[in-house]
Amino acid sequence: MSGLNLEDFADLIERPDSGVRRDAEERRQRLAVPPGALGRLDELGEWLAAAQGGVPVRPVERPRAVLFAGDHGVAALGVSARPAGSAHTLVRAALEGESAVAVLARRFGVGLRVVDMSLDCDPEGLPAEVTRHRVRRGSGRLDIEDALTRDQAERAFRTGVALADEEADAGTDLVVLGDLSVGGTTAAGALVAALCGTDASVVTGRGGAGIDDLAWMRKCAAIRDALRRARPALGDPLHLLAVCGGADLAAATGFLLQCAVRHTPVILDGVVSAACALVAQRVAFRAPDWWQAGQASGEPAQEKALDRMGLTPLLDHGVTVGEGTGALLALPLVRAAAALWAELPELPDVPERA
Repeated sequence: MSGLNLEDFADLIERPDSGVRRDAEERRQRLAVPPGALGRLDELGEWLAAAQGGVPVRPVERPRAVLFAGDHGVAALGVSARPAGSAHTLVRAALEGESAVAVLARRFGVGLRVVDMSLDCDPEGLPAEVTRHRVRRGSGRLDIEDALTRDQAERAFRTGVALADEEADAGTDLVVLGDLSVGGTTAAGALVAALCGTDASVVTGRGGAGIDDLAWMRKCAAIRDALRRARPALGDPLHLLAVCGGADLAAATGFLLQCAVRHTPVILDGVVSAACALVAQRVAFRAPDWWQAGQASGEPAQEKALDRMGLTPLLDHGVTVGEGTGALLALPLVRAAAALWAELPELPDVPERA
C-alpha cells in the first residue's frame, strides 16, 4: 500500500473460498460420523477448509500466539485492578514462561510473540525484538485527550500490517490474538460503545483482573467521556483508534485486516481483540469471515461486539484472565476439528439395487 488508504482493504479482502466450502460440505456428508453429530466441530472443519482453500482440511501445524502490549493513560483514574503503567510486568511474565498464556503456549507447542507498542517503561529492560516497534511510552488519557496522534495511530496500524505479513511469510497457519495491557478494556469499551451506538454503562465490565464497584463507576465515567469525544470520529476508523484506542489496539486492528488479506485464520481472545475486530469490520465487512471467537470473557462489550459481527465464542468456561489465554484454550478444539475432517474415513458407496 502506498499511502495508507483503509478503503483498499475492502477491495483486497475476499471471503473464504465458497466453492471449497461446498466441496467440504459434500465430503462431510460421506464421512463415517453422521453430519451434525460433531456439533461445533463440523462448523470449524468447514471454516478451516474454506480458509485453507482446499479439501480435505490440513492439520493446524504452525500456530502462533501474538500479543500486542501497551499501557493506557486512563488507568491512572483507577479503572483497573492493576496499577497504572504496570503492563510491563505482564510482558515479563509471558517472556519468562510464568503467565497462564505462556504455560499453555508451551504445553500446546505454540510460538509466542509479544509486541510492545506503548509500554510505560524503559525499553532497555526488555528484549530488543519486543520493543523495536514501540510507538510511544503509554497512550494518552482517552477521557480528556486523544490516546494517540494521527501519525502515531498510522504507525501502529502499519506495524500490525507488517507483522501479519511476517507471520504469513513464515508459514504461520493460524494466529491466536491477545493483548497484554493495563487500561485496555476501558479503551475497548469506548470503541465498542462508539461503533454500536450505545451508552457507556452497557459496555462497561470489570476487566480481566476484576474491579470493585467504585472502580467500575470510574471506568464507566471514563468510557462516557471518551465516547463523547469519539462520536465525531466515527466516519474515520483510524481517527477513532487515535481518539479512544491506543497503539496496541491500532496495531491489532491492522494485524487483523492484513491476516484476512493473507488468508491467515485468527482466533480472537477477549474484549480488546473483539473491539479491534469490530473496528476492522467497519473497514472491510468481509474480514470477520476469517476469524473465530475463542471464548466468552464475561465482558459486556465483547458480547456486543461479537453479536454485531455474527461470531459465537467456541468456549465459555468463565476464564477472565485475558492475555490470549481463552483463545489459546480454544486452539485444541480447532485442531480436533481439523484432524476429524481430515482423517475420518468416507463411507463406501452402496450400489443401487436394480
